Amino acid sequence: MSISVVISTRNRSGSLTRTLRSVKDVSDEVIVVDNESTDDTVAVAKRFGARVYTKSNNLMLNVNKNYGFTKATKDWILCLDDDEEIPKDLVEEIKQVTHTSSRTPHNSDAVGFWIPRKNIIFGKWIQHGIWWPDRQLRLFRRGRGIYPEKHVHEYVEVNGSTQTLDHPYVHYNYDSLSQFLEKMQVIYTESEVQKHVSAGYRVRWTDAIRFPLSDFVKLYFAQKGYKDGLHGLVLSFLQAFYSFIIFVKLWEREKFREIDIPLTSMSDELGRAGREVTYWKHTAFATETRNPVLRLLHRLLRRISLLS
Repeated sequence: MSISVVISTRNRSGSLTRTLRSVKDVSDEVIVVDNESTDDTVAVAKRFGARVYTKSNNLMLNVNKNYGFTKATKDWILCLDDDEEIPKDLVEEIKQVTHTSSRTPHNSDAVGFWIPRKNIIFGKWIQHGIWWPDRQLRLFRRGRGIYPEKHVHEYVEVNGSTQTLDHPYVHYNYDSLSQFLEKMQVIYTESEVQKHVSAGYRVRWTDAIRFPLSDFVKLYFAQKGYKDGLHGLVLSFLQAFYSFIIFVKLWEREKFREIDIPLTSMSDELGRAGREVTYWKHTAFATETRNPVLRLLHRLLRRISLLS
């Protein structure tokens, strides 16, 4: 069975080279959709034998990815971003599952496969929080998968059954703080804001605290970001900042509508926030400690935090 690799890219000639080199042993054709690059991205793609199509740069990134799917001609599509890489063990697994031999351990009726994704952020593989295993549906039969084009973080939707591969691919996510801030401002937060607006959201001042706090405790405590050390702490704060910017942009959509905040109300909200942090702190301790007495103590303190 043959495979089309489809990549949508813009001004990423350096990382695109790494991506294209990693798929040379698994691809029967490579489709590159260039989003009006101003560097030598197109030349790099052609040097690797890719068929290149140019489309206008669309902040709804998945529109041009879907366009690339329509240009594929092989049996399967492997969709990648220009900062991702397919390791050799995953290459072999992809070859195996797309083969019709009865020796494959996977269901031959599956039309799509989820693949774990290793996110390398600030030079480190982040193994907790939203960053791992971060499964993405990237391998599917041609004509059976498409992005809904509603949100930049959406998954490919396939018509049929799916399974999950064992070996991950690598995502060289954020190399620097400036890259994180640029993507947050230009692409990701705008998509989140539009989703809230479409749902009829109206700004409540408490969300200025609840949006970022919820993301921080979820990533750092509930999803064990603390196990990633300083990287985990910083990424949890950055995700909280990301949520705070979404709130401010939603407020901007309402033309910075004035809202009075009584001091007593702020005090009550901060108290609620403190109880939430305390709850998740004791949840983490109860999960990590091997001492049964301490585990029971933290569970008790967690319950008390809900009553205070």
